[in-house]
Amino acid sequence: MRLKTIILALLFAMPMGLFAQSIELRGTVKDSIGNPLELANIIATNKAEGTLESYGITDAQGRYKLELAVNTTYELKVSFLGLKSEIVDYTVSENAQDDTKDFILISDPNQLDNVELVYEMPVSVKGDTIVYNTDSFTNGNEKKLGDVLKKLPGVEVTDDGEIEVDGQTVSKVMIEGKDFFDGDSKLATQNIPADALKKVEVLKNYNEVSQMRGLGNDQDNIAINLKLKEGKKNFWFGDITTGVGEGDDEFRYTVKPKLFYYSPKGSINVIGNFNNTGEVPFTFRDYFNFTGGFRGFNRRGGTSFNISDGGLGFLTTQNNRANEIESDFIGANFTYSPSKTWDISGFTILNDGRTNFINNSLNTFINGGVSQEFNEESDQRNQLGMVKFSAVHKPSTNLQVDYDILAKLSKQTEFSDGTSIERFTDADGNFVEQVDNVDQSKENSPFSINQNLNVYYTLDENNIFAATVQHLFQEEDPFYNALVSQQPFQSVLPLTTEGQDLFNVNQDKTIRSNKLDAKIDYYYVINNKSNINLTFGSTLSRQDFNSNIFQLLEGNGREDFENSLPDPDTGEVASLGNDVQFNFSDWFLGAHYKFKTGIYTFTPGLTLHRYGIKSDQAGLITEDNQWLVLPDFFAIAQFAQSKRLQLNYQVTAQYTDVSNYAEGLVFNNFNRLFRGNRNLENALFHNVNLNYFSFSMFNFTSIFGGVNYSRRIDPVKTAGIFQGIDQISSPINNTNFVDETYGGNARFSKTFKKMKWNVRGNVSWSDLNNVINGQDRNTKNFTQNYQTSLETNFKEAPNFEVGYNYTSTRSDNGFTDRTFITNRPFANMEINFLKGFTFTADWSYFDYDDNDDSTDLSNTYQFLETNLYYQKPESKWEFRVQATNLLDVDVISNNSVNDILISNTEYFVQPRYVIFTVKYNL
Repeated sequence: MRLKTIILALLFAMPMGLFAQSIELRGTVKDSIGNPLELANIIATNKAEGTLESYGITDAQGRYKLELAVNTTYELKVSFLGLKSEIVDYTVSENAQDDTKDFILISDPNQLDNVELVYEMPVSVKGDTIVYNTDSFTNGNEKKLGDVLKKLPGVEVTDDGEIEVDGQTVSKVMIEGKDFFDGDSKLATQNIPADALKKVEVLKNYNEVSQMRGLGNDQDNIAINLKLKEGKKNFWFGDITTGVGEGDDEFRYTVKPKLFYYSPKGSINVIGNFNNTGEVPFTFRDYFNFTGGFRGFNRRGGTSFNISDGGLGFLTTQNNRANEIESDFIGANFTYSPSKTWDISGFTILNDGRTNFINNSLNTFINGGVSQEFNEESDQRNQLGMVKFSAVHKPSTNLQVDYDILAKLSKQTEFSDGTSIERFTDADGNFVEQVDNVDQSKENSPFSINQNLNVYYTLDENNIFAATVQHLFQEEDPFYNALVSQQPFQSVLPLTTEGQDLFNVNQDKTIRSNKLDAKIDYYYVINNKSNINLTFGSTLSRQDFNSNIFQLLEGNGREDFENSLPDPDTGEVASLGNDVQFNFSDWFLGAHYKFKTGIYTFTPGLTLHRYGIKSDQAGLITEDNQWLVLPDFFAIAQFAQSKRLQLNYQVTAQYTDVSNYAEGLVFNNFNRLFRGNRNLENALFHNVNLNYFSFSMFNFTSIFGGVNYSRRIDPVKTAGIFQGIDQISSPINNTNFVDETYGGNARFSKTFKKMKWNVRGNVSWSDLNNVINGQDRNTKNFTQNYQTSLETNFKEAPNFEVGYNYTSTRSDNGFTDRTFITNRPFANMEINFLKGFTFTADWSYFDYDDNDDSTDLSNTYQFLETNLYYQKPESKWEFRVQATNLLDVDVISNNSVNDILISNTEYFVQPRYVIFTVKYNL
């Protein structure tokens, strides 16, 4: 422990010693009548060398501060839009102390909007736009956009590649004002080369439709626009990387082409990633979440009804941690403006991912005295493709028409070989261990086409109309097969047992969905501080669901099942097949009033809904219709340009799709059957969020915090009936259950000199209810996650980051009270040496523990990755030696807790390997 303490102390002390002696110059900037000027710019240029040494931006009180080195004469330039700039010389002597200096700026009627200072300042603010000069924050070792964004004050990049500004997720990324792959932030952060960037523009309160700006509440809409260096326009740029290596006697390879072209008329982006090194460029989750932009249908209307995707419930890799991962990804994106009134764009994405998982799980079933050890190896393949075409026509400032069509096609397969060991005590008190050999396969080829038409028309300055029509067609055909040695679900599945050494159970299923959304919005603008919004529209959906279960017999026979055996307790016979037609309709009329008074903005609203549900299955038609009035309320207190408090309250009616209404039994797994419920009704959700945002350019401090509360009345629950590890679940509501969830999160970051300190925390407490084996079950969960880190950002000196993450999950359901804790210290470093060499290292240590001494599920492991780069100055060639999993970790652990079971899983991960890559910059 003493050694670790010394090492950490050295890591913190080394950067501190690299600061030159300096003083702090403080003061205020005011106008000629004494009013403080917020967001005035102050830069200090070394007069002898002509280099920018320090800069500041005033806060709401007009205050600024600068760090200035001793023995230096500076030229101080103070500017504010519309006022005359002031330039003075300021000398810092060798024995100088901290000082103050105030400025008064007078009017300058000749000042133009395009102020030259905007292009000199490291950070400048103009209205809702923050402009970062990337060269002021980078040291030249950055490889991609994500590396640059992490160094900008107030900007964060998550482990998943999402961009956050002031705690809010950025939903659109553009280059030179043109969408990059429909604005997807993950593809942008991982592929756009850092050396192509000149400036990063953060656009707050963003709305891509000019007529709609300011009418709604766009405070959560944030976009990023990337400005390129001059040499990157009208020319192809990018890079091509190839590499080979070896690990665990396996050949490793990587090929990554990245090509970009931007001109005033259009752009072309081509990115690829072909590797078997464990890098996942595009995941299955990315595929189904890939929509881009901010378009959402009637987001404040109060209805939650979504067509479920066609996923097979694939496992997701643990930060690319799986036994083997191989990926082939290619994507192309274009934009083109044939005239001033037309813009067209589109993209194509193809991905082929192959993953091998080896997992060992210990599942403890809460229903009493049953545990299962399940060891499984599975091979998964995701072949994904999507094509999108978009067109925007704007013949005048009063009219805009948008059209989008997005087609998705995929093929998913999974083949697994497992052993299930069930342990329990029988009625006679005897310990029983039952072994089942399980082979499973899943296949699915979902296809969907989504079309959107939007029309925006401004009649005059007081009357604005917007119309939206969206149509979704989706078809999927999942197939399931299980080959098991123990007869499953003996009480409900009439399987043929005679002459069968193995039970070959199969299920066909098809789901065809059509969903039409349409609405018209009318805005009456009363004045520049208030408007009224009336909305009329509907959602109409039809889904056809068909499934059947059958057994393949030895000798090529086949047994199709219509009905199962009667339940021994109730005598009820459940169907083993489905032929369901399900219709959902929502007709709504909404009204919202937005008004501003002082620093406050309020938007109360009401929406009247007429809901209709109809299911036709097994010759029986079930219908349900109801009227609901759903309120919502949004308020903002804008204390300063970058400081606000935001309240959001909404009541939502949640409806589910056909999957929860189809009453025939459906296999989810070899020991899990699911049966829908035609009598489901809607649930009502009350959600309240209170968030605080503050970002100060005066002291480069970012604070974000929020609390949220959710109250769910009659939520749809998945009730379970167990026979050993066999589970038959069904959705229920009308239980008078009320689920409550409380949450809080906070984030603090401060940049001082060349260091940045980050602190964040998330806390969640939930009180949930369910029905297990006919008995009410209450579960209370408490989750905590905290992280702190300190990082440096020097131009020349070595850079370090050290941090610590703590995660705790506690679940108490009355039968068991378990707590899982993970402690994770981490560190990384970046060192330049000789001429052209850069060495990086990334280390994480995981200490995982279960507080139940009887299970002994604690596990510790650590990952270390290093890179050695070499690139001669001004050379287009870069050479790298990359080593991953240097400590050769074999297994990592994960856990999950729900109303049914406690699961602890070990994942086998890729071994240590070393790969040599060559990159050529175009």
